[in-house]
Amino acid sequence: MRFEIQFSGHENIRSNHQKTIEITKESHLTPSGDCIIGVNASASCAELPTSLKKKLQNPNSKVTLSIKVGTHEFNVKGKGHENLSLTHLDDIVIRKSNFVCPRTLAVKCDKASDLIPREMIKLLQNPKTIGTFTITVD
Repeated sequence: MRFEIQFSGHENIRSNHQKTIEITKESHLTPSGDCIIGVNASASCAELPTSLKKKLQNPNSKVTLSIKVGTHEFNVKGKGHENLSLTHLDDIVIRKSNFVCPRTLAVKCDKASDLIPREMIKLLQNPKTIGTFTITVD
């Protein structure tokens, strides 16, 4: 199962966080939001299709997250978790840890925002840049 979310860049994107990656429907971003790689997202956890949520709530699910910006692509592998509520109205967060909250989409991910290539981040610091966040669950 696959689901795509569009998002846009913002001048305050830093992408330095070592444990998470986040996209948000919010349009405002302060420099302290150092895990956020995109704003104005077309969907949040709460808006994911029910069938996708059910797959994400299976701890045996393998989750692949693909972030595409221009000609660049960054892929992250993670896992589902039985306690995911996927109810947050604005945000989607993927985590290296096993921490779960309403914003969490996947846990035990193999990468965080600090590993995203700086060329991608430079593009995302332009508010006119559009990116795609693709969720694939096996």
